[in-house]
Parts: sequence; C-alpha cells; structure tokens
Amino acid sequence: MVIVKTEIIKLNIKLKEPINISLGTIYNTENIVIKIHTDSGITGTGECSPFVYIAGETQASDYELAKNIAIILKGKDPLAIEDRLQEIDRLFPGNYTIKSAFDMALYDILAKKAGLPLYQILGGGNTREIYTDMTVYLGTSEKMAAEALDYKNEGYPAIKVKLGTTMKEDVARIKAIRDAVGEDIPIRIDANQGWDPINAIKILKELEKFNIEHCEEPIPHWNNRDLVRVRENSPVAIMADESVFDHMDAFRLASMGACDYFNIKLSKSGGIHNALKIAAIGEAAGIHSQVGCMSESRYALTALTHLVAARNNIIYFDIDSSFPHAEDPVTGGIQYKGSGKWVLPDTPGIGADFDPEFLDKMEKTII
Repeated sequence: MVIVKTEIIKLNIKLKEPINISLGTIYNTENIVIKIHTDSGITGTGECSPFVYIAGETQASDYELAKNIAIILKGKDPLAIEDRLQEIDRLFPGNYTIKSAFDMALYDILAKKAGLPLYQILGGGNTREIYTDMTVYLGTSEKMAAEALDYKNEGYPAIKVKLGTTMKEDVARIKAIRDAVGEDIPIRIDANQGWDPINAIKILKELEKFNIEHCEEPIPHWNNRDLVRVRENSPVAIMADESVFDHMDAFRLASMGACDYFNIKLSKSGGIHNALKIAAIGEAAGIHSQVGCMSESRYALTALTHLVAARNNIIYFDIDSSFPHAEDPVTGGIQYKGSGKWVLPDTPGIGADFDPEFLDKMEKTII
C-alpha cells in the first residue's frame, strides 16, 4: 500500500456565539481536514484545530505547511506510521497541530486496513462509560453562574470554568457558580496561563473553600520552575495543559514534580502517536491524565474518544468542543446520549467522516 494523493481542506464551522478565554476570543472554528488516499482504495481522514493563542498555528499557516507534508508522503507506505511521522518531524519541527491531522489520518488507514475500530488497534476495549464535563467560558459572574446551573440541570457530571483574570473577578465567578449549582457537582477551573505565580497561589488558596477538583495551567506555560512552586503551595491539584505539548514536555514536568495531572489534546500533542507516549509517561510517574480539545468537530473528538477507550490512565474527559458549533458536518462517529455521555462506534477505523456536501463548499488543495 502506498499513498497516491492527499486532500487538504479548510473546515470552517460557525459558532453559536463567540467564546471567551483569558488568552483571547474565538469567533469561528477554522480547522483543517486531511484526507490521505492510498492505491488500495482505503482513505484515511484526520482533523486538527489550529489555536494561535496556544500553538502559534493558524488555519492559513497549516494549510500551506500541509502541502509540503503531503509532498513528502506521496508514494510511501502509510502503515509505517513511525517512519512517516519521523520524516515529518525531521523536516518540520514544531507545528504539532497540523501534524496531528496527518497522524490521525494514518491511524485511520491502519485501523481500516485491519478491519478493526481504532481503539482495538491501540489495545483497548469499548467498555468504558465516557461522560464529558461542560465548559463555562469567561463572562460576568451572573452569566457564568446561570450557564453552570443550566449544565448541571442538563445532567453533565462536572463543570469546567474558564478563569485567568483578576483575583477579585475570578473568586466572584466561582462563588456565584458554587452558590448556583450547590456542593454536589465537581467544579474544575482553567486559568489558561492567566495568573502570575504569586497571584496563582493566593487565588487558589482563596478558592479552596469552593471545593475545586483541579486547576489547569495557572501560570505561563514556559515557567515550569514556578509551576513547581505553585503546586507545592496550592490546596488545589494542578493540571499541566499548555506546558505539556509532547512526551518530552511530559517527562520534564514529571521529573520536576510540577503537576498532578496531564491534559492531553491531539491538536497540541501532534496526534495519537505522541498522546500515547504522554499517557505512558504519566502512568510510569503516577500521574493520571485528562483528554481535552481545542475547537474540533465530532470527527476529531471521535478519534480522541478512541484514545480514552484504549488507556485507563486517562480519567478525566473534557470532550465538549463540538457543542458550541452551530452546525455538525460529521457523519457517524461518537453519538451524544445526553447528561454528558458519549458513545463510541465499533465501525472500522475512526468510524466517522465528513459530509461530502459540506466539504465541497470549502477551499481545497489536492497533492
């Protein structure tokens, strides 16, 4: 089997409303879809979600880089995933987001060739019950509390709250939310690097009384040394997100004792191949993981859920990026059953695809 051509497609999905986090505002989902065609008739599909505030990549930059990656893959064996990804890494360091789409497409081909769902190729079983939390984005305390209560009433098992502004504002937000939802639902917080180390410690101590399950990335991603200090002085467990892109980051943070959890995102890690390594390092270090997302559609979320099914060390699920989308261009894939529950298909490969009529409206290049 060899690769004969690759389709590179700009995937634009409208949001119901803009999304605010401490790093900036998202107005629309602007992703990339990769379709790798082989001479055997098997096509693998991948999706990535460029998030400039975190990865420094945009849809436009990834669209151009994907053309170069497609050129070096043409005529080569897609089943030799290790070789293909090493070739890409040697030529294009960094750029984890666009690499993740190619990685996903290669794993889709592998699983389809085997006639098995991806989770089985990864050594897992489709036996876990997977319930996502739901994210409350930055806004006024009143608006965020009302949204959190709505999500609780809809049956979500946990609420994730975006923070990362001032101590007064962030504490007021959590107080309002806890007052609204009561004490029986977990609250997780994500500062998206919005605090400095001294204020992070102060804020986390102030938030202790609201029974916070964990805090994602409280301080700037590069400041691993002070992340250790924050963790040592925080009454709230610390989860590394923007500071852990790949397995090398995971090894460094684990060896420093900088975090209690890893947050694995396919568009951040470079794809499934590196995500498996992060999970393995976490398991070896006694660090559990969460899976998270950028602005992916249900397609990439389906691939992410296959990873969850294959690794029991992943214990938290933040698989909600498709909910703010105003339209769903995906066929097949994970199905939402209410109360935060996702159900994974048993069809070969990733088990999902994109509506061809939807993709026909998008800008596309074929290499």
